[in-house]
Amino acid sequence: MELIQNTPDLSAYLAADEAIDHDHPLVRETAARLAVGAADSYGYARLAFDFVRDEIAHSQDVGDPRVTWRASDVLEQGTGICYAKAHALAALLRAEDIPTALCYQKFDVVHGLIAVRFNGAWHRQDPRGNKPGVDAQFSLDGERLAFVPDPEFSELDYPVLYAEPHPVVLSALKAAPDRPHLWQALPTAL
Repeated sequence: MELIQNTPDLSAYLAADEAIDHDHPLVRETAARLAVGAADSYGYARLAFDFVRDEIAHSQDVGDPRVTWRASDVLEQGTGICYAKAHALAALLRAEDIPTALCYQKFDVVHGLIAVRFNGAWHRQDPRGNKPGVDAQFSLDGERLAFVPDPEFSELDYPVLYAEPHPVVLSALKAAPDRPHLWQALPTAL
């Protein structure tokens, strides 16, 4: 699948916004702490991915009713669904000047992940969090995502790489008072 930037301006994939608030002190502090253990930007990207995948709980998996959507809130509260975890990882990567896009897949509902740019190409990564049956890994040598769409069930990969969260996704997150309400409002398509 060919990934398509929704804007040709690569600097848009480094920008801060209300959800990917990499200028927030907590995001900066977390990025600096992770960067200490990295030999280069690739090593940092792997550490940031592992941190978000393993240390930020997927709220559905752990039964946490809180809804987070802003990267700094995800890091502070230590929880979020796929979209929120993608926002946190994008913020951590952008804080270290690594171009990062948001991207999506369609299953019964839309699933959020990121793409990171290395060596002149985009590479999708899924920090959703592993559990039995899910084994997402950071990789630039072929995708190791949490889920693979099955076209037989009308599942698909959206090819667009967004510089900002998709408005439908962000609206659902911001409007939900808790995760049970969010589950009723998750987008089923973009």
